[in-house]
Amino acid sequence: MAKYDLIVIGGGPAGYVGAIRAAQLGKKVACVENDRAGGTCLNWGCIPTKALLQNALMYQNLQHQADDFGIKVEGLSYDWEKIIGRSRNVSNKLAGGIEFLFKKNKIDYLRGTGSLAGEKKVTVEDADGKTETHEANHILLATGCRARDLPFLRFDGEKVIGAREAMTLPTQPKEMLIIGAGAIGVEFAYFYNAFGTKVTIVEMMDHLLPVEDTEVSQALEKSFKKQGINFMLGTKTTDAKVTDAGVELTVEPKDGGDATVLKGDVCLVAVGVGAVLPGGCDDLKLTDRGFVETDINYQTNLPGVRAAGDLIGPPWLAHVASFEAIHAVESMFVDGHVGKKVEIFPGCTYCHPEVASIGLTERACKEKGIAYKVGKFPFQASGRALAAGEPEGFVKLLFGEKYGELLGAHIIGGEATEMIAEMGLAITLETTWEELENTIHAHPTLSEAIHEATSDAFGHAIHI
Repeated sequence: MAKYDLIVIGGGPAGYVGAIRAAQLGKKVACVENDRAGGTCLNWGCIPTKALLQNALMYQNLQHQADDFGIKVEGLSYDWEKIIGRSRNVSNKLAGGIEFLFKKNKIDYLRGTGSLAGEKKVTVEDADGKTETHEANHILLATGCRARDLPFLRFDGEKVIGAREAMTLPTQPKEMLIIGAGAIGVEFAYFYNAFGTKVTIVEMMDHLLPVEDTEVSQALEKSFKKQGINFMLGTKTTDAKVTDAGVELTVEPKDGGDATVLKGDVCLVAVGVGAVLPGGCDDLKLTDRGFVETDINYQTNLPGVRAAGDLIGPPWLAHVASFEAIHAVESMFVDGHVGKKVEIFPGCTYCHPEVASIGLTERACKEKGIAYKVGKFPFQASGRALAAGEPEGFVKLLFGEKYGELLGAHIIGGEATEMIAEMGLAITLETTWEELENTIHAHPTLSEAIHEATSDAFGHAIHI
């Protein structure tokens, strides 16, 4: 039995980041992980999917834009096995990097499944069933979440799949059905469609990416139609049948109407996630949605046990999980630390065109009764976007009418997921439109659209 200042159960973006931060503070730390370091995000989520999406974008550009750039491409083809293999190689390389960071920071990396074993104790069971129990003054739960299936459509890993299987299918399906039009459903729809799979998305809400600003969702819908991606909005899945040929879904309008049967080789279920809890958590208080409840310092109702990341509920984002873990650890070991829950965070979807947002949508402003001004700038009017062959999309900014503070930012278009960082900083600093307008943005850049959208909100735009 070893004794630690902190044992972290889970090695994903919350777990490994929390472990490293504690080690930086001079603490003796162990991190328990039953998969490779990096968790779902690095091994089966954020990173490998982005590698796949980059493949799709390259292939799509060569198909549809090469001639516009004066580039002749003949006999274009692809190797599905290499596409999947590249994605796995990227993940494996980064997982090795996390393991190096554990060594660098003198963190004990315990491979196995961690369980709470009483006050200040954690049991680790390795792949061979051998168990060891360790003590720690503090325990951080960072075990993440897993994809949810449907009561009438259970995962089988072959025809009914989650995101994990979707990124490693050995054979490309000819037809794919996707239930759910959130980020996961939309990203895989783009990826598979780019390589010729016939894709149909079924979404119960009225728009793709329903949490995004409505104008952004509508712009994405228009783009997906051009790309040949089918989607049925305001539609619920009522029944399903797995056959020798694939999957059959019975769908119907959520407000009533005739049912339709859809058929596909495989069905990706992307309707949400559920918390993964370590063993020994039977007494842990959960919220009514099945996620762990914590206070402002990420303390659970169990003494000495904190939790961070996806298992404490939405938003289920790697960067949010890392933020939470750092604050959880600092609340343990830093005197005078002020607790902080996540309030403002960027959301990014890496289809093409990309979508990124932070802060309030127009819907939210109206619901809260906040008076606001809107500024927009289309990438069609951006010299850099046209030069890059990325004229699709726009920047949309919302400012408070009374004080002029930035309330929300919504971007759809090329490099949207990179551009959103400036908007996050602006909201954090309570930046006003005058400060944004007086910040000189380099020309020619895509980020000039932020400056122009700011000016547009107050009638000063030059280029539209």
